[in-house]
Amino acid sequence: MSLQLRVYVPPHPLIKHWLAVARDAGTPSVLFRSAMTELGRWLTYEAAREWLPTLEATVQTPLGNCDATLINPEVPVAVVPILRAGLGLLEGAQTLLPLASIYHLGLVRDEQTLQPLCYLNKLPEKLDPQTRVLIVDPMLATGGSIMAAMAELTHRGVDPSLTRIVCVVAAPPALQQLSNAYPGLIVYTATIDETVNNQGFIVPGLGDAGDRIFGT
Repeated sequence: MSLQLRVYVPPHPLIKHWLAVARDAGTPSVLFRSAMTELGRWLTYEAAREWLPTLEATVQTPLGNCDATLINPEVPVAVVPILRAGLGLLEGAQTLLPLASIYHLGLVRDEQTLQPLCYLNKLPEKLDPQTRVLIVDPMLATGGSIMAAMAELTHRGVDPSLTRIVCVVAAPPALQQLSNAYPGLIVYTATIDETVNNQGFIVPGLGDAGDRIFGT
């Protein structure tokens, strides 16, 4: 059976609630930031299912021995926020993955060509091929930024099948590109919108996530 991109839209009421708050044009930046944090938290929770490596152990309770399952600390975990907007999801993700390494990747879109330009790359030269990588980026629109991020990661040895993408809104152009290039990749998103306009924004989307997070 051939691999193919899988996209999950968790039906959790808290995800739906915070998505609605984020979509509302009347939501002020301070509350928008809270919505991003909560969406980062709950979408990461969903993404961690059957993804985080575990090991079986025995612990001593006050009354006796007990079988236990623990997160395996020897398998590296990394979170890659796509700057700027990915910082909005990072706090929520980091609360669930406190021991993960954080590698910042700064990408800005050229408004004329709509192509991503890299202005900051804190990825190491090589990553352990067993590293579990979580990419956080609120919007998967045209696909330029997420494809650039995946190219940088795979160049450094990351296995796409061990990679998870957390976003708030995804659109078909980005998902199609990911599906063609990285079968086996898994995306977790609060919703999938139908279209991207001529300026590269998802419609209805939630506007410019970076501007709304930072009040700029």
